[in-house]
Amino acid sequence: MVAIACWASAAWQADDTRLRDRFYSDMDHPLSADPPASGAEAEEQSLRSNTAGPVITFSPARQTVPLVFASPHSGRAYPADFVAAARLDPLTLRRSEDGFVDELFAAAPHFGAPLIAATFPRAYCDPNREPWELDPAMFEEPLPVWVNTKSPRVGAGLGTIARIVSSGETIYRKKLRFAEAERRVRQFWEPYHDQLSRLVENTKMEFGACLLIDCHSMPCSGYPKTSSTRSLAEFVLGDVHGTTCCGYATDFVERALAGMGYVVRRNDPYAGGYVTRHYGRPREGLHALQIEIARSLYMDEARIERSPDFAALHHDVTRLIASLARAAAALIGGRIPNRS
Repeated sequence: MVAIACWASAAWQADDTRLRDRFYSDMDHPLSADPPASGAEAEEQSLRSNTAGPVITFSPARQTVPLVFASPHSGRAYPADFVAAARLDPLTLRRSEDGFVDELFAAAPHFGAPLIAATFPRAYCDPNREPWELDPAMFEEPLPVWVNTKSPRVGAGLGTIARIVSSGETIYRKKLRFAEAERRVRQFWEPYHDQLSRLVENTKMEFGACLLIDCHSMPCSGYPKTSSTRSLAEFVLGDVHGTTCCGYATDFVERALAGMGYVVRRNDPYAGGYVTRHYGRPREGLHALQIEIARSLYMDEARIERSPDFAALHHDVTRLIASLARAAAALIGGRIPNRS
């Protein structure tokens, strides 16, 4: 099935409403900053699961550019058993979300590029980690020897199965069984990467190269000032210090955003996560660039709601997508196929 996300202008409003109703009606419920009314009932009302599966791909009728956009951390379909096992209220449980990032980049299919989005939350299973980055202190039994228990992400409590939300609070009431982690990896992490891998490989096959844009947002407490006298960085571009994406593409995105008046920084403090490092292999024609957007530009972080500035940022992100669509093939050495 082909679903085209058309969310960049009033002319597309009908498709916008239809797609959002179909895929997010059970997920997209703004939460109040007030305490929940009562335990399980409030959790059930505030965090609802959807039936769309672990990943949604919004594809153009025909892909015309060597671009793929991905939003691994915007999922907001919370399984009921996960909510029940958490010691946090629904609003706090959502602190790790890159809220509404999938919507900011939703115009990608209009410009000929697919957009993939996880529907599950990163607090439940993080697709921007290796599949087996697990904290042994979280589990009832010893973990298999092949599990990565020593990564910096695990040490920070933010492994594949996170111990904490991004604001630092512990998620679970009690320890988990390894079988639960394995189930989440098999049913959520793997389907996401199976689909992303197909999109990237098919794009390279069709165009000779692929530029993957991995889309994220950063909390106001997590992004740096560009200097002691300048404002906070509003976008951080991560190409793992020039190793996962050709310099022309990173330069192009930086210039485009700076030309719109945004303060842009590279690789500090976000150089790129698992997705960027795993898929970014420029010598093979596969380029990956992570984009982090300051949440203060478009949302109320305390309430996890879109702010009045959302539309303006959405417009600028759409301009960036349009510019990349025009330039991508030239930037990464791809080709536009000759179609009769």
